[in-house]
Amino acid sequence: MTAPLHDTATDADEVATDGVAADVVEKSVEGRSLRQIAWSRLKRDKLALAGGVVVVFLVLVAIFAPLIVDLLGHPPNEFHQDEIDPLFGTPKEAFGGISSEFLLGVEPGNGRDVFSRIVYGARISLLVAFLAALVAVMLGTVFGIVAGYFGGWIDSIISRVMDMLLAFPQLLFIISLVSVLPNDLLGLTGSNVRIAILVAVIGFFGWPYVGRIVRGQTLSLREKEYVEAARSLGAGRRYVLFKELLPNLVAPITVYTTLMIPTNILTEAALSFLGAGVKPPTASWGQMLSTAVDTYQSDPTFMVVPGLAIFVTVLAFNLFGDGVRDALDPKGTR
Repeated sequence: MTAPLHDTATDADEVATDGVAADVVEKSVEGRSLRQIAWSRLKRDKLALAGGVVVVFLVLVAIFAPLIVDLLGHPPNEFHQDEIDPLFGTPKEAFGGISSEFLLGVEPGNGRDVFSRIVYGARISLLVAFLAALVAVMLGTVFGIVAGYFGGWIDSIISRVMDMLLAFPQLLFIISLVSVLPNDLLGLTGSNVRIAILVAVIGFFGWPYVGRIVRGQTLSLREKEYVEAARSLGAGRRYVLFKELLPNLVAPITVYTTLMIPTNILTEAALSFLGAGVKPPTASWGQMLSTAVDTYQSDPTFMVVPGLAIFVTVLAFNLFGDGVRDALDPKGTR
């Protein structure tokens, strides 16, 4: 009577063990998507995650700038002459007038709240950087994939255009263009005209960089087996371009976009510093640096704050971009 019970228990244990083993094997061979693999790699890069957190924080600051200023600062164009020494034109308080009321001090000469202008300046820098990157990516993807896929005289013409634009003096062109622009253009007025021009010109002169990368990747991908298989099954050019090639170009395009945005931020800051950016009194980090040149000896804090804002923003985007590149392209090296 006891033997069959013992055998039954043994068989049950063996079945349970086999079931657990089957589950373990099934879980071990469970596939992961490219997004899951990239995210698992990105999570291991602490610097990239830190940069991503700062990027998200800056974007939220730019979006909710009016609310943040209402809670912690003063209107960005409001003068506070009572905070300025009438004799020297510098803030009365030490370190540029930093206090509980003015978190980052006040601007020399007029007493405008530096914190509020830094927050609103983030809007200009990020808006121009993101929109210019979007324009560059759209143009670069279209022309790059067309040049790489069709080749021949089409590739030659597009490649020569890219070479010409890469050699063109972008900054000088923007400065000369801004100097002859009217105050009203296509329904836009004031600083909106400058922003639109900055986005259009920076994006237009930036697409050849994206186009070269997309063209090179397309030249490699068009010879792959799955593309040949699609052609042999009768797929048209539109299907091959948008269904076979473009999805496989998302990774390099994403990587280059994250690395292009900090370059656009520096370009906008440089143009604002040279007077070709947004018009005063609209807040801009580069414009604040330009103003600080005249007062950096008596009030160095006013130069340090916008300079630090640019430095932290560009560094965060670069760290995050490097992390995204390593996550999507593990064979690449830093």
